[in-house]
Order: sequence, then structure tokens, then C-alpha cells
Amino acid sequence: MNTKGIKNNLILAFFICIIAEAIGPVSLTFGKFSIKILAIIWAITLGTLVSPFIIGKFIPFFKKLITQNEINKAGYMLSIALYPLGVLFGIYAGPRVGIILETGPAILLQEFGNTFTMVIALPLGILLGLKRSSFGATFSLCRDTALGIIGDKYGLDSEEGMGTLGVYIFGSVFGTLIFTILAPVGLALGFHPYALAMASGMGSGSMMGAATASLLEASPAFMAKDIMAYSATSGLLTAVFGVYVEMFVSLPVANWYYYKVYNKLEFFRNKKKGEIKNV
Repeated sequence: MNTKGIKNNLILAFFICIIAEAIGPVSLTFGKFSIKILAIIWAITLGTLVSPFIIGKFIPFFKKLITQNEINKAGYMLSIALYPLGVLFGIYAGPRVGIILETGPAILLQEFGNTFTMVIALPLGILLGLKRSSFGATFSLCRDTALGIIGDKYGLDSEEGMGTLGVYIFGSVFGTLIFTILAPVGLALGFHPYALAMASGMGSGSMMGAATASLLEASPAFMAKDIMAYSATSGLLTAVFGVYVEMFVSLPVANWYYYKVYNKLEFFRNKKKGEIKNV
């Protein structure tokens, strides 16, 4: 087995993590809004920049360090790295099944709301020509558990895996910023702070932290502990309950929906492409 690609990836990941942690969270303030850029965003940005397609074009060292061999192995390494996380979710899930049943419908039904965004997003993905990548990108919110499920079933180097991984990275980079902005905007629109706190817990630690921090800044001080409690409970339930929803509801429904609409939408897309070419 050729371990050169794995070795280079591990070395580079180690140094990128050190640099990202050294930079640390950076807070930016725009009027009443506060945006916190977390270390994970620096890590993803640096990892993108050192690819052979960006900095590698100008600095030969990075082109030699990160070749197509390293890129091909990165997907497998990510799958392996996610297995301990899956075990961790399993350890959380077992003892806390009773909590899920006691929390009432509101905090549980939000997971189905997260899941059925595919109703709009999946057809749009097909119309954009993403094919099976649209399935991987829309069957869930594409956080850590989704990466594990898709990676195990299809592989992260498959079209489905690329769709899930693409949304995961986009969410990590831009989702944190968007959630930071949405929290105070939601308050301005009249949503209750507790409702927004529940919405903050959607399976992403970085997004939950950013949204909660922004919500705490804009909410009355006496609500702080309750906001943190709602946010943390919602995040935990999304992580625990979301695994089962993604495996037993989202995945089969998204697959059925994809094959139900694909031919019609692909025919429509090709027809429109033909009309544009004839103009």
C-alpha cells in the first residue's frame, strides 16, 4: 500500500490545524451585528488555498506536496476520521432515547423540517445538472452524521459523497456567518429568542456556537441561561435523533424522490438547453 499520500495529508493537516488554532476565533462587528469567525473556517480556507489548483500553481513546493494522489486519498481518510465520531454519537444516542420522547413535538418536529428541505432543493439541483450529487447535497443538512452515512453507503469520492461533502464545506465556511446574521435578524422580525435558540441547534457545533453567541448578544441578559439550554438541548437532539431520521427516513425518501422527478426534470433541462442553442 502506498502511504505517501496519507503521510503528506497528515503532515499538512497537522500544520494547518496549528495555524488555524493560533489565529483563533476573530470577532467582527457591523453595527448591531456581531460575527465570529471560528478556527474551523481558517482551517478549511487554508486547506483550500494549499491545493495544487490555487497556491500550487505559483509555488512548486505545494504542487509537489499535494498531488492528485493526496487528493484521491483525502476522501478515504475523512471517512476513517468520522468513524470515531459515529461511535460517539452512538454512545450519546442509547442512554438519551428517553429524553427524545419527553421533549414534546416542537423540538422533535424540527428535524423533519431540516430533512424535507429536499422537496425544493433536490429538483433545483437536478435542474442545475448536478445529477446524483444533488441527492447527496439535499437529503439532509449535510453535517457530520450525514458524511458518515453517505461515506459508508456510497463513499465520499462518489457523486453522492461529493454532493454531501460540498454542502458540508459550504456550510462550515458560510453557514457560520449566515447563522450569525440570522439570529439577530430573527429577533428583529419578531421571533421569540427561545424559538431561535432551538433553531440554532441543527447538528453543527460551529453554527450553533455562532448563532447562540449572536443571539445572546441581542437578547435580554436574564434569558441567557435559558437560551443556552434550549440551544444545547436542540443540538443534542438533532445529533441523536437526526442519525435515525437520516438513515431511516431521509435517505430512502430522497432516493425515491430523486428517481421520481429526475427523468422529467432532465428532459426539461435538456429541452431548454436546446432552445438556448438554437437562439
